[in-house]
Amino acid sequence: MTDRAKNIALVAASITALALGGSAIAGAASGGGDNAPANAPAPARAGMPHQRADETPLTGNTEAQVRKAALAKVSGGTIDRVETDADGNAAYEAHMTRSDGSRVTVYVNKSFDVVSVKAGP
Repeated sequence: MTDRAKNIALVAASITALALGGSAIAGAASGGGDNAPANAPAPARAGMPHQRADETPLTGNTEAQVRKAALAKVSGGTIDRVETDADGNAAYEAHMTRSDGSRVTVYVNKSFDVVSVKAGP
């Protein structure tokens, strides 16, 4: 093989290696390894049941308003997840953990008023 052919092969191999490496880095940086669809149920926290398929995670202003209402009702609690309510208790629900570690579900209507709080996840 001539020097020119060796140089061309070396340049081609280098470009290929850089392209593959760049693609792998870009995929890792963008979370490309996660094949779950955007509307997949949220993973369960320890002790929490998985999100039901018939309930949808809240986003945007609706999520913010439900979080605000639930946190105002359960002072010192933390929100595990907020979603639509498929059982008919209210439009939305916030699964929370109280400061003492107990779990509650806060039900919030479409006007973002808390309508009830029930023990358990």
